[in-house]
Amino acid sequence: MKYDHLSLVILTPEKEVFRGDVASVTLPGTKGRFQVLPNHAPLISSLQEGDVVYVVGSEEQTLHVRNGFVEVNGENVNVCVEL
Repeated sequence: MKYDHLSLVILTPEKEVFRGDVASVTLPGTKGRFQVLPNHAPLISSLQEGDVVYVVGSEEQTLHVRNGFVEVNGENVNVCVEL
């Protein structure tokens, strides 16, 4: 199935930080920064300190994180982080 967006959820142990549709998300992986676009292959990755950058419409949003992990499955991107 082809997707034209991603459904992004960003969670911390305390709260939900963001939930919505995005065009892309760039993450600070422990092996280097990487970008997730619609139709990305499934993956699970650990995250290191850095910026999570996601595009909502034509606006870029940035969230600085200390560490965490991400799961990409179909159009769903679930990010669990410590701020």
